[in-house]
Amino acid sequence: IDSISAALWLLLCALALGVYMICSWYFLRNPLLLHKKKCLAFHSRHVSHRGGAGERIENTMAAFTHAVKEGTEMLELDCHLTQDGYVVVSHDKNLERQTGYNIDISSLKFQDLPSYKEKLEVTFNSGHYGTGQDRRFTLLEDVFKKFPKIPINIEVKENNDLLIEKVSSLVKQYKREGITVWATEVSDIMAKCRKQVH
Repeated sequence: IDSISAALWLLLCALALGVYMICSWYFLRNPLLLHKKKCLAFHSRHVSHRGGAGERIENTMAAFTHAVKEGTEMLELDCHLTQDGYVVVSHDKNLERQTGYNIDISSLKFQDLPSYKEKLEVTFNSGHYGTGQDRRFTLLEDVFKKFPKIPINIEVKENNDLLIEKVSSLVKQYKREGITVWATEVSDIMAKCRKQVH
């Protein structure tokens, strides 16, 4: 009797394992039977980094406008805060690479920001330069106004509560919650960004 019950137990285990393997294989091939397909707010295959750095001077309104005309599906940009509290679109915190002046954005008022260099080397493509007539720094708010339906990836590089709050406030003011992606390389900053979203 013990050998029969042991054999029956092994048979049941083998049967259960077989059913599990078949079900796993089936649902792996047909996942929508268990889970609904995720409905994304937007799809982006063409993202313009810094508004298409190298095609125009990075992060200028001319760069963003050119990228949209070329068919970009998402703009990527970085933000910093001026001394007088404006959210400025700029990759660098310090202006030396972009303008030739060794000074931080946070120490200047928006109206006192210098112009970009006439030729700005693309940091990720040595020897390649962006040029253009538009050499002014732009406000995040102005980008939101000009491109109300274009998804934007905003990278926050500074652990600055006021900057994060102001970016979040602008996102909400222009009703961009569904088409704005927050990005950062620092987990502490991302935690603060997530709090603003919820």
